[in-house]
Amino acid sequence: MRILLQFPEGLKQKAMEHAERLEKEGNEVFISASPTYGACDLALDEAKNIKADKLVHYGHGEFHHVDFNVEYVEYHMDAPLTLLEQSVKMLNGYRKIGLVTTIQHVHQLEEIIAFYKGKGIEAVLGKPYGFAKKRGQILGCDIGSASTLDREVDAFVYFGGGIFHPLGALLATTKPFLVIEPYANIIEYIDGMREKYKGRSKGKILSALQSRKFGIMVSTKNGQHNMALGTMLKKKIESKGMRAEILVANNFDFDSLGNMLEFDAFVNTACPRIAIDDTDRISRPLLSANELMEVLRMKDETASIRNASKRS
Repeated sequence: MRILLQFPEGLKQKAMEHAERLEKEGNEVFISASPTYGACDLALDEAKNIKADKLVHYGHGEFHHVDFNVEYVEYHMDAPLTLLEQSVKMLNGYRKIGLVTTIQHVHQLEEIIAFYKGKGIEAVLGKPYGFAKKRGQILGCDIGSASTLDREVDAFVYFGGGIFHPLGALLATTKPFLVIEPYANIIEYIDGMREKYKGRSKGKILSALQSRKFGIMVSTKNGQHNMALGTMLKKKIESKGMRAEILVANNFDFDSLGNMLEFDAFVNTACPRIAIDDTDRISRPLLSANELMEVLRMKDETASIRNASKRS
């Protein structure tokens, strides 16, 4: 069998090890050298181009069904639970918490729930929107396991590495948010970041109010492609007497976008985290679809006030 292997950056050091094992089983093996942002970013073009019989994607669970033979190999890690004891002190007064993590540590959630139960704290798991497949699991684009619990819990606890995943969940919730990073030996509340990112969003909206020409970013990645949304936003903008063009790419390069000097602002329809994490990489406003709609609403409101003033 001809197989293409795909690894996220953190697992690329294991590529040769897995390739050798599969080759010993009689397979013809290739390794994708392209970056990948998750199961929404499968190396399907590469697999089809080399006429592979199967793509093996490591490190993530299935995102959504694709018309190709894909095997998902989840990567589970047993992180130390030593910081849980300290977290109990920091959760003083909170009796019910929402517990979230990434696919690497989902298998540890039951042990963590049992630990908190022994300390008199009820830890519950929410249901993801659908891209993530397991209760308590969050992705950069699926924070349902947190947001669906926001009304019923006193606080949230994220157990895992990095700030990428808990940041998305933080911005979709309103309760205190404790992050436990077992590998970096860090435990801290990140609530203060909510106001920072809300302020950044408001700033983008205000700076885009004078924009007349919009570039709408549509990705060709398997799990990020949303031409229907891009087309709808283009029509919405044009119905207001402004210009919009759809920009298509598999991987958006911000230097290339920066060279498109005719556009006053850009609108992201690809990975939703682009409009959150990458706004500093380009000098013009980089809006989410919701932020664009707020810009259009405020433009209409301003126009109505001006018209009313002229009539009076």
